[in-house]
Parts: sequence; structure tokens; C-alpha cells
Amino acid sequence: MAALIEFRDVCKYYEMGDTVVKAVDHVSMQINRNEFVAIVGQSGSGKSTCMNIIGCLDVPTAGEYLLDGREVSGMKRDELAAVRNELLGFIFQQYNLLPKLTLQENVEVPLMYAGVKGKARHDRAMEVLRSVGLEDYIKHRPNELSGGQQQRVSIARALVNHPKVILADEPTGALDSRTGREVLGILQQLHKEGNTVVLITHDNSIAVQAERIIRLEDGHVVFDGRADDPDAMKTGDQLRAEGKLKAGASEPQKEPEEAAAEAEKEPEKGKEAMQ
Repeated sequence: MAALIEFRDVCKYYEMGDTVVKAVDHVSMQINRNEFVAIVGQSGSGKSTCMNIIGCLDVPTAGEYLLDGREVSGMKRDELAAVRNELLGFIFQQYNLLPKLTLQENVEVPLMYAGVKGKARHDRAMEVLRSVGLEDYIKHRPNELSGGQQQRVSIARALVNHPKVILADEPTGALDSRTGREVLGILQQLHKEGNTVVLITHDNSIAVQAERIIRLEDGHVVFDGRADDPDAMKTGDQLRAEGKLKAGASEPQKEPEEAAAEAEKEPEKGKEAMQ
């Protein structure tokens, strides 16, 4: 069976004056259906750039990206928007809820873009809000909820279109530790129910909650394997010193100034992700 997400020698380069920043440099990886994978790395590692490409918010400079068997690298903006709404559900660190809408209306937004009408839209929104324990808050607005409740609304919105991939970008970053554990528990339960979950994080303690870790440094994959492998927590320098860089992992370039320059300078794309 073909991978659900496949990068084939993907590159993403930016020109900054006379400098070419290699945010992602010849990355190849596969994520299969029903996996729970954490893509982990520090600022400048390329993880957010990979997330934007996976989420069809950006396209590679070179290489191929296949999502559910579709080559999306060359798609136009409106085509990417259609693929996002059909195949992807987004969970953001800052929730990205629309403040003037009720919880039910927020969850219905992806369904509106998908052309779902009237009662069917309301029923599906209620179903997913019930699944995250918020059926008694449907007429509330986001500012009337706690951070954990707002993130559960974000999860409900991500689920409402029955996406092939749930893409969670630092979903616990704005939460206290107890509420963060609750959100991770929801993601783990979604995976147990058969969903494909891709978690983006800089935090090793969050990454190990997944089943598999893909670690990025300086735009390269330095580890790809089980989260319970002791090497999953090691840096590229440590793995290289031990001669343990995993088969297929790319050797990080010695260009610290480029890694610093990258600094995740992507524009804010939360609003676009809901379209």
C-alpha cells in the first residue's frame, strides 16, 4: 500500500539577499496510514517548513510531495486549498478560532468551504463537539472558554471533515502541563481509533508520546525510528560521534549561520489553512 505522506528528495530554499537559506534540504520520508508520528526539532531545524509542505500551505522548491497518492508539489493555490479541506485537519498552538463565532459556528467553517449545507453541517459539528466533551458549550464564544477548552474546539474543527491526516502544530505549547497531557491523550485516542496523526514539536517530552519520531536538524533528517529507541533523543552530533546515524538519514550541513537565518520565517498561515 502506498504511503499516505511521501517526501521524495524535497527541498525548500529561500533567497535572503545574497544568501540561499536551505530550510529543508533533500528530505525523503514516508508516513503511512494510521501512524502517530512526531516531527521534532529546534527553531531553524526545518520542522515548520515541513509542516507547511505537508499541510499544502507551501510547495517545495524541488523534489516531490505525494499526499494520498496525489502529486501536490505543482498544484496552484486554489487546488492546494481544495486538497487541504478534503484531506487535512489542522490543530494549532494558538487555536485560531474566530472570536465572533460560537463554538458550533467555528467548527462548521471547514464544512462551509466543503459545501455541506444546513442540517447536515449542524449535525456533524455537534457530533465532533460531543466527542471532545463540549456539547454543552455550543453557543459560547472562544473568549468564554479556558485554553484547554479552546484547544478541544480546535480538535473538533480538525475532525469535522473526516480528514485523512490530523496535523497538530505544537498543540500543547499554549497550555499548562495538566491540560497539555489531556490534549495529548485526545490525540493518542484519535490514533487508536485509526486516525493518522502528525505532531510537530520542539519538545522531546511531547515527541515521545508518539509512536515514531522523525528528528530534523539544519534542514536534514538525522533520526527516523521508534519513539522508544534511545537514539531518538540524541542530537545529530551525538549520533554521528557514535557512528549511529540511521540508514537513510541525511548528514547535517555545517552551516550554522543558515540554520539561524531560517528561524521559521514563514508567514502566518492559520487563516489559509481553514480555506
